[in-house]
Amino acid sequence: HLKTLNNYRFFSFKLRNGSLSKSLASIEIRWRQLLPGAPFEFKFLDEAYQALYVSEQRVSKLSFYFAGLAIFISCLGLFGLSMFTTEQRTKEIGIRKVLGASVIGITGLLAKDFLKLVVIAIVIATPLAYYWLNQWLLGFAYRVEMKWWMFVGAGAAALFIAFLTVGGQAIKAALTNPVRSLRSE
Repeated sequence: HLKTLNNYRFFSFKLRNGSLSKSLASIEIRWRQLLPGAPFEFKFLDEAYQALYVSEQRVSKLSFYFAGLAIFISCLGLFGLSMFTTEQRTKEIGIRKVLGASVIGITGLLAKDFLKLVVIAIVIATPLAYYWLNQWLLGFAYRVEMKWWMFVGAGAAALFIAFLTVGGQAIKAALTNPVRSLRSE
């Protein structure tokens, strides 16, 4: 009977709620009776599983912060580009305002070019992100299934952030007095 016990590396016990120290003491006594020379060491299963995912949680937190930084930097670039484009098209915006263009029409005109670029970026990034995430998730025994709405939601969020970034500058340009913009040219 002892020969079969020596082949096992560990034993699992399910403990009832109550005195943890009493349960561990009784297990240790039984352990010493069955395997007198083997050291008694124990770990809790939930803590062991938690330790397996510590690095994944760390990567998740770093990814979150770096994604936020990347979004912020890209918004700064998009904002600068929209300011430059608006400055270049000041005369056109003034003429359109004089001819009766609405604020929404001018905002849409200015934002349309930038939103096209964001849509192209989404179309390119979505299959790459799907492939990369699928490869990463293959390393897990239990994993979540990727749904189409996750990618649509990410794309919609990117379009919304881009529109907020560009739209603010476009609305500012559309609300300026057309006489001032035409005189400056």
